Amino acid sequence: MAKKTRQSKQPTPSYLKDDKVSLKDQLNGSILEQLKQKKQMLETKEEKRKEEEVKKQQELRKQQEKNKSFEQLLNESELNWNEFK
Repeated sequence: MAKKTRQSKQPTPSYLKDDKVSLKDQLNGSILEQLKQKKQMLETKEEKRKEEEVKKQQELRKQQEKNKSFEQLLNESELNWNEFK
């Protein structure tokens, strides 16, 4: 015979039942504005950092392309140089 398992329901606290108070409601208006400004500032810093990283990668690729040897350029070429001999 299978035993029945009992599940006891925990009573939910009264502050969770009726009102859903968010952190935004509890914070002072000036503090909330400061947090929003800080968030915007951090987002712009992150965006600038990503743009600088992309520029750095592009410069690195250009530099590598510039420093290739003649042999590397021949190997990458799509032309069949044996036909021109």
